[in-house]
Amino acid sequence: MVACSADTGGHQGPMRGRTVCPKCRFGARNTHGRHRVTLSVGWGRMGRMSEESLPVDALPEYAERVLEVAELIPPGRVMTYGDVAEWLEEGGPRQVGRVMALYGGAVPWWRVIRADGVLLPGHELDALGHYRTEGTPLKEASRASEGHLPRVDMKRARWDGGEHAQGHT
Repeated sequence: MVACSADTGGHQGPMRGRTVCPKCRFGARNTHGRHRVTLSVGWGRMGRMSEESLPVDALPEYAERVLEVAELIPPGRVMTYGDVAEWLEEGGPRQVGRVMALYGGAVPWWRVIRADGVLLPGHELDALGHYRTEGTPLKEASRASEGHLPRVDMKRARWDGGEHAQGHT
């Protein structure tokens, strides 16, 4: 349970198996063994990925590819985060979601959604406006659903990349 050799009083860290001591910011120790574990970032240094960390004209290559796929999705159709990752044959739904959260404002972000068709939290009304304008198939919400917002009808709206995908390699 003692994660820090400098701390003779002992302490319990935030996670079982690995803990970080503020007195030893250079690393952590595996509490199931005696060896040190190198941290991927310095203790207390985990920051948010942000556009400020990149040069003004630079966009990560993966992000460019995700945004290109979002631009290919025709009006009235959608792809899931997982569909985009599968299309790219790289990353996963969380990586695609992160790219869309950071850089997706310049592309039709409302066309990349969760697999269950739920509207993007915090942007429901904006997305709903786009869906209605584009004629995206929606499922009306039941009275029991929270907020009574519709969902995207995934069976009818999901795009497999077939129609405009000739340029995809």
